This record gives sequence, C-alpha cells and structure tokens, in this order.
Amino acid sequence: MQRLTARDTTDSGTEHVAHGSTEYAAAAEPHHTAGRATRRASRNAEENAAHDGAREDVPEYDSEHDREERPAPASLPLVAGAMLGIGGVGAVLAFADIASSLRAPFTLFFLVVAPASAIAAALRGVDPLSRPVLAVAGAVALDLAVAHVMLALQTWSARGGVVVVGLLSLLLFLVACARRLRRHLVAGRAARAHG
Repeated sequence: MQRLTARDTTDSGTEHVAHGSTEYAAAAEPHHTAGRATRRASRNAEENAAHDGAREDVPEYDSEHDREERPAPASLPLVAGAMLGIGGVGAVLAFADIASSLRAPFTLFFLVVAPASAIAAALRGVDPLSRPVLAVAGAVALDLAVAHVMLALQTWSARGGVVVVGLLSLLLFLVACARRLRRHLVAGRAARAHG
C-alpha cells in the first residue's frame, strides 16, 4: 500500500498541495489577502457611492435659523399626539385623585414629558442629538426642585406637585414660543427694511 503525503505529484509533473497542510495555507495567503483587499475596496466604494447619493437628498443647514426651520419627520405629529394624550390622562388621573392602575405610570410620564417638551422647545438651537438629553435632565431637575420646595414649605401633595410642574412647563413653553415669535418678527422687519 502506498503512503499518501501532503505533497503529491500529478500526471503533468506539477506539485499539488493538500488543503489541510500548512504549506497550502502559506502558499495561498498572498492570493487570499489580495482578494480580501480588493473586495474591501469595492465594498467601500459602493458604500461611499450610496452615502454620496443619500447626501444629495438631505438639505444642508448652515445657520442656527436654518436648523430651527428643519422639516419634522412625518411620524413626529403622531408621536407628539400620543405623548400629549398619555401625559394629559396622567395629569387628570392625578389631579382628580382617581384610583387606577394607570395613574402612577401615566402621572410619572406627565411629570417627565411636560417639562422635557418645554425645555426642548427652549433649546431649539442646540444640536438635535443633545437636545433630548438636556431636556430630560432638565425635566428631572425641575421635578426634584418642585418636590424639594414643596416639602420645605410643608405643602407637599401629589395633586399640587402635578399642578405646579404643569404650570411651570406651560410657562417655559410660552417663553420659548414668545422668543421664537419675536425672532421671526425682527427677521421680517429686517428683510422688509433691506428689500
């Protein structure tokens, strides 16, 4: 019986390397490395072309005013309406002192979302990724400050806390809207003066 080795000579006299041997791996390494580099380069070129095509559709916003006027995603009104509904139900449940299993989570939702929305409206010029983080942090700080002041004055009640947080949120939102309206009026007057 003949013994099989890793190297075997074929009829044409060329040497054949078995797939399981280290010689095959060493001989094939430059070919595989070059193939991987070529595939990687073509994949990167395709991704860059896809990104360049996508960038043409997205408008550029250079100034702070342009950033404020960005169109909202189509689902944003639906999400805002759902948040308003849940927060409103939570505020009503807490204010009317209705015993329900939804009272605690919906009221907590109101206590976070109402001030966070008002603070986010006031931070219109801030980077879109950092604005929600700052708004939620500000909402938690406002809730804690209201609770601390009410406890210090010995006037704490869940109903009173919801009312105070709601009123402060409304006040912050109205101030942000007034600033925005004033900015638009000034910009309109300046445009008429130059035009």
